[in-house]
Amino acid sequence: MSWIKREIHLENGNIAKAQSPYIISASRSTDIPAFYSDWFFHRLEKGYSAWINPFNGEKSYVSYQDVRFIVFWSKNPKPLLEHIHKLNMYKPHINCYIQYTLNDYEAEGLEKGVPSLNERIETFKVLTDKLGKGHVIWRFDPLILTDSISINTLLKKIEKIGDNLVGYTEKLVFSFADIESYRKVKTNLIHNNIYYNEWSEESMIEFAQRLSLLNKSKGWNYILSTCGEKSIFKEFDIDANRCIDDNLMIRFAWKDDILMNFLGVKIYSKDSTMNLFDQTEKIPEKAILLDDKKHYAVKSKNNTDKGQRILCGCVVSKDIGEYNTCPHQCEYCYANTSKETAITNYNRHKLNPYSETITGK
Repeated sequence: MSWIKREIHLENGNIAKAQSPYIISASRSTDIPAFYSDWFFHRLEKGYSAWINPFNGEKSYVSYQDVRFIVFWSKNPKPLLEHIHKLNMYKPHINCYIQYTLNDYEAEGLEKGVPSLNERIETFKVLTDKLGKGHVIWRFDPLILTDSISINTLLKKIEKIGDNLVGYTEKLVFSFADIESYRKVKTNLIHNNIYYNEWSEESMIEFAQRLSLLNKSKGWNYILSTCGEKSIFKEFDIDANRCIDDNLMIRFAWKDDILMNFLGVKIYSKDSTMNLFDQTEKIPEKAILLDDKKHYAVKSKNNTDKGQRILCGCVVSKDIGEYNTCPHQCEYCYANTSKETAITNYNRHKLNPYSETITGK
């Protein structure tokens, strides 16, 4: 979609046209919280940043004047802890939640650049304490099969993390590594002597069924959702996820009239359901009950982002990240052409850490 266009004053004194979105994704393309938190909050204060289109190389500008909600994506959001309070300083304050990818591939060395699992679990808990339960979503993503990682192995890894996160999250989101569809991922795995196995529909169903049983038997009762997968798991109480989720935005920001109007949402008081005869009218079936227990929301608009993959359920947002800039060195990464390119760009960023763009170009 096309966001509002605004004229912005650049730091060099020039004037440029910029998209001015209500919803920011930070970011599917790189780990902004882990490596670029200082940059992002500096740019937020300056009111804009620039973004390089990965397909045509053109620079475009994003204004932060109208931002009402930010969805952070990260494998190590610990650096956010010193910045996250700043979102409350804006008028109106900016709401957020975090898609926290908390995998356990330590023994296999598939994520060499992330902190230890114990440290990442502790960060998860601290962020939940700061933001509130529901604001930090656990992702085990992607699920990868190799010559040393089986379905049993994955379930044991998930069980270990799941036991630690009880009381700190409401949801587990997962996806299956689709390596054959990503040529550069396949090339990188082969180059690093990682012998992967593709998921079949049968193995995906087996995993989903066993995960669902584990969730119930352990008493976790997490909401289980898949990211970008076919809807073949409903019988196991597993739904397709919206990672950039308007329902969560409604829940956390329902008092923001501008955002609710954009999302096509109306807020009702439960008291308003009384009719002329003092009888309680039924709340609509698809209404979203809000956390204060006194209000509910009704959505009249489909906010799905048609620019994403067919199976993606995310709502419209503006992603401000850039590919080839994440130095986590994950072996299965789809966002980097190579580890060397990502590290080169990260080192370039450090030479000019508050530039308009992440890479300092």
